[in-house]
Amino acid sequence: MEIGKLNEWNPWWENKELIEELRGQARPTYNLLVNSVNLREVTIITGVRRSGKSTLMYQMVYDLLKKGLDPKQILFVNLEDVALADNPLDEIYNSYRENVNLDKKAYIFLDEIHRRARWESWIRKKHDLKTKDKFVISGSCSYLLKKEYSALLTGRNLMFEIFPLSYKEFLLFKGIGINENNIKKGILLDKTRLAILKNLKEYIVLGGFPQLIFTQEEYKTKLLKQYFDDILYKDIVDRYDLDVQKAKDLALFLITNFTSLISLRSLRNTLKISYDTVKDYVSYYTEAFLFFTLDYFSYSLNEQKTRPSKIYCIDNGLRNAVSFKFSKDEGKLAENLVFLELKRRDCDIYYWKNKAEVDFIIKDIDKLTAINVTFSSEINKREVKSLLEFKGSFKKQAKKPIKLITITKDLEIRSDGISFVPLWKWLLLAPRQGMAQNSRFPLHLPLC
Repeated sequence: MEIGKLNEWNPWWENKELIEELRGQARPTYNLLVNSVNLREVTIITGVRRSGKSTLMYQMVYDLLKKGLDPKQILFVNLEDVALADNPLDEIYNSYRENVNLDKKAYIFLDEIHRRARWESWIRKKHDLKTKDKFVISGSCSYLLKKEYSALLTGRNLMFEIFPLSYKEFLLFKGIGINENNIKKGILLDKTRLAILKNLKEYIVLGGFPQLIFTQEEYKTKLLKQYFDDILYKDIVDRYDLDVQKAKDLALFLITNFTSLISLRSLRNTLKISYDTVKDYVSYYTEAFLFFTLDYFSYSLNEQKTRPSKIYCIDNGLRNAVSFKFSKDEGKLAENLVFLELKRRDCDIYYWKNKAEVDFIIKDIDKLTAINVTFSSEINKREVKSLLEFKGSFKKQAKKPIKLITITKDLEIRSDGISFVPLWKWLLLAPRQGMAQNSRFPLHLPLC
């Protein structure tokens, strides 16, 4: 293999200052990920395409160079590069070792690792032979990174799931710093509050893909449509050799009807696609992080699995760019944001429905939290009734008092044992994954 094929991906071999152009905006939420470059275990980065995985890898490279590491000890390869399509991992690795770094410790970054068959066996062999290598790998397919590697890399890896920007990150990228203590105490300048609310409107509509913030307004929707096409065709249709029209029709139907209850049989009848095809396609969408499904809450596994699921989309902007919208759908967009924030926090989430529906049930060992999202400025009696109905149904089974929350547009009160919290405040104060359970957050914000 010609070493020249690798030069383009490793500009720091010639001039280490060039990493400045690649490292992008820091995301403090993922400090643990960036710092894992110092551990021997394989770092696995997974998440939807264009969520910032490659940039986080470049930030790891930047930190290594900043500490004085020899630039030639770092190898970065994007395995989607067509110039490398015919080169196996062994050939790439050996060429690097023979021509650039013969015997020093190497930090090897393999982007879009799922483009190589049996990558997990190759990584395990290197790890178990205790070669002088630290591997950081990424991929846009959850099936590959959560199932195929599990038997071979158990105990040898640390995995991080990357999402598009949270609202707090969105503000950070916009240059708006948020002091959580001031929010908790109700101490906010009018200028800061107005900036928070103004940007929330944009975030609800355009979502949190990082590059979108630096894109001119007239190109944002076009860029989001391109993201959708790349995910659909590169990560789903091409990988599984699917019928293009069926895959697109089903994806558009789901993205238009996000936050709704779906069943495979109803999808089959609506779109005239076979039951097995619908089942397979939905699983492919979730594996590519385009959609998430939410199960019904029940202590009976059988009841949980026989009820229909709810469908959510990875990003509001992506949904708005390609769906057939009939209204602003502010309530559904707000609900989708809350779902994504709960996923970022790695919560165990369900929905519940009897006479009325509760959007989210968070199960945390012996604690339950029920959340409805109204994005309204008034108390909705129906939403209150559903929360109280859930509490009454599970009061005896719950070991601790059930927390009830309604996320609103701007209403902040406590009534009937329910905390009403504005969306902006809930998003900014919601604890992130890995935060200690004794963090000093307001009682109305669930920890999970």
